[in-house]
Amino acid sequence: MLHRPSIPDLLRSDRPAFSFEFFPPKDDAAEATLWEAIRRIEQVDPAFVSVTYGAGGSTQDRTVRITEQIAQVTTLEPMAHLTCVGASVAQLREVIGAYAAAGIHNVLALRGDPPGDARATWAPHPQGLSHADDLVRLISSLGSFTVGVAAFPDVHPESPDLGHDVEVLVRKADAGAQFAVTQMVFDADTYLRLRDEVAARRELPIVPGLMPVTNFAQIARMSQLMGTPLPAAVIARLQPLADDRAALRAEGVAIATELGERMLAEGAPGLHFITMNRSTATLEVLGRLGGIPTDCQRRIRAGARASRPVAAAASPVGAA
Repeated sequence: MLHRPSIPDLLRSDRPAFSFEFFPPKDDAAEATLWEAIRRIEQVDPAFVSVTYGAGGSTQDRTVRITEQIAQVTTLEPMAHLTCVGASVAQLREVIGAYAAAGIHNVLALRGDPPGDARATWAPHPQGLSHADDLVRLISSLGSFTVGVAAFPDVHPESPDLGHDVEVLVRKADAGAQFAVTQMVFDADTYLRLRDEVAARRELPIVPGLMPVTNFAQIARMSQLMGTPLPAAVIARLQPLADDRAALRAEGVAIATELGERMLAEGAPGLHFITMNRSTATLEVLGRLGGIPTDCQRRIRAGARASRPVAAAASPVGAA
């Protein structure tokens, strides 16, 4: 694997660091679609890519496998997700060891959501960990890992207020976290407020998550699941287009571009694109933000046209 600057170094550089998030596929067809997206993303040389867990930690094995494959067969810098859900400390140590053995040294440490119902009351494994800062300490104690954590601009569903979320991020930084990535942002002011509150207390780069909306029902479900409300102004722009896929996609790309421009102009260290395992809309936003050279854009578009019939058949999820 090529030697790269660390993620924290990239986030502190003068140039914005762009990264992408994937999720483990459910079957072989979806995996083919995922790899098409990964290969297109690889052409723009992102700062890093990450692979999530499914709801309630349901895809841990696939997450580990896909992250290891990215490390082994691409030039990309992978960041593994790890949650406390349903795992003892001994099991967490095994997963961390598997990542290290595969040459993966970037980990996003998450408490995770309760299995089965993200809004249910959290209960740790009897021999497990209760909080993300505990997981940060565990990972940091087991090797030379770069550890990231989650941040919630719209306030975590279990948090009483923004001040509490700031305290939680401070604790994560004190435990060894070196950067944070937010849930998807639809209101730039909420991201900027959280970033500034944390910056007054600790040096912790916070990367906003960004997702171009291409399916209104899908984003409404995701928003409800994560406890991240869609702002009324965004709903007003998207909901009337819910049944017009092309128009909705165009508006979703426009909104994401506007958000990205505002947050970068206000000093965001980068953007973390939530891809839903499709690359075309996210790469379009990145291109509009000046993050892709013109010749690279042409190659990506050519590749997308060549593979479009396969990708369309592979997954019912709208292009993101």
